[in-house]
Amino acid sequence: MSGGDGGLRVSIDKDSGVAVLTLDRPEKLNAIDLGMAAELASAWREFRFDDSVRALVITGAGERAFSTGLDRGADVPQPNSPYMVDDPLVAIGPKANDLWKPVIAAVNGMACGGAFYLLGESEFVVADETATFFDPHTTYGMVSAYESIYMVQRMPFGEVARMALMGTAERVSARRAYEVGLVSELASSGGALAAAVECAAVIASYPTEAVQGTVRALWSATEVARAQALAHAPYLVSLGNLPNEHQADLFTARRSAFRTR
Repeated sequence: MSGGDGGLRVSIDKDSGVAVLTLDRPEKLNAIDLGMAAELASAWREFRFDDSVRALVITGAGERAFSTGLDRGADVPQPNSPYMVDDPLVAIGPKANDLWKPVIAAVNGMACGGAFYLLGESEFVVADETATFFDPHTTYGMVSAYESIYMVQRMPFGEVARMALMGTAERVSARRAYEVGLVSELASSGGALAAAVECAAVIASYPTEAVQGTVRALWSATEVARAQALAHAPYLVSLGNLPNEHQADLFTARRSAFRTR
């Protein structure tokens, strides 16, 4: 299996049973365009049938970012109704594609916004000591619905609320993310991927049925609450988001202000 035009790169070590999926658009801070979103969904579904892969790692190419979420250049037409919202990232995670093999996220650099769809559906997160986490939605007039719902499953409510409401004004350091439970292991700079692969190889060496049963049991503990919360997300987004042109104006103004500091 290999990545296509969307920028997803996949490598499989048949000896260890570990697959590594790399978001490979470093020049765009690994922002997810529509092509990559489709590739992610397809890859997770293919791995459901590949018994040689028993554990997986998701990471980003380069040193600057794991992913900055949805590529702002992506054209996503929306129905003219608050009851229908097309979210191109809603199916980019493993659980959304019915994959119950263990997935570990290896975070290098920035992880923000739509990247939380992937972190939120991973079993645990390993991060470089230089990694940072933040949610820019409110800054640009957008509702942080899906992202906040995913994160509140991983972090204390107050920490998620602060991150979501502070927007681009504040970033959560890797150390703080470790302290509040979002990150399970801190690695030295550049070491997150190797540390995550090492964990994945250990897990892949265990009996498959026991591992996948444990993954399913873990998720069953939060699945009902998560599913109910996510069902409300499209309506909150459609009602609370500023029009696209206003979002773009805010984005341009904030970026200009940042460059002049």
